[in-house]
Amino acid sequence: MEAPRTHRRAAHRRFARLLPAVALALPLAWAAIARAEAPADKEAFAAIFDGTSLDGWEGKPEFWSVAEGAIVGQTTAEKPTKGNTFLIWKKGNVGDFELRLLYRITGGNSGIQYRSKDHGDFVVGGYQADFEAGPTYSGIVYEERGRGILCNRGERITIATDGKKAPGDPIGNTGELQKAIKPGEWNDYTVVARGPRLQHFINGQLMSELVDEQQGKRAAEGVLALQLHAGPPMKVEFKDIRIKTLAADAAGK
Repeated sequence: MEAPRTHRRAAHRRFARLLPAVALALPLAWAAIARAEAPADKEAFAAIFDGTSLDGWEGKPEFWSVAEGAIVGQTTAEKPTKGNTFLIWKKGNVGDFELRLLYRITGGNSGIQYRSKDHGDFVVGGYQADFEAGPTYSGIVYEERGRGILCNRGERITIATDGKKAPGDPIGNTGELQKAIKPGEWNDYTVVARGPRLQHFINGQLMSELVDEQQGKRAAEGVLALQLHAGPPMKVEFKDIRIKTLAADAAGK
């Protein structure tokens, strides 16, 4: 019986010698995995605002500026805008994409235009991810200079090829969804547009979902822009603006 115990002791000694190498190798292996995954996630979204200038964006300079790492759009009683005016991203059109940004609004109404048309003089029309200082419209799908409100907050709507609307299972009560929004503070807005399906999220909460199949009205591609609304004095700020292209999906699923 002595021989087996001797073999076991030798095996234990060999294992003990291996432990430091294993302990050193594991963290290095996990670090390598992390390095392999991080670039893919980092590269998925591209920053389209550099935090210091309006490089790549164009709008009326009397209304748009950069302060404290954010794009600022502002009107005053002394300097109003006669109509809605827009800051337009000039480095390409958007089609199927996911956009993420932070916004903060003081008074008034604003929005994120996408798949939209540039009508000149910084006037834009098309799909809008709406938000406001009030309690009603943040998260809706609106069509600027078009069909108006396409999908209210809390709704899932399909617009058929003939323009008729058909409601789907509701997302939730609009008053309850408003509780996800932080008035006067920074909020996270995500827009996902894939095929005819458009989804708006605020602070991770789905606010509205539209499937737009209407012939001659829906848009598959267009400009991206930020809105400054006409009316009483207001201020809107945007930062951490990131976008990634999504694979086309004609079914919008």
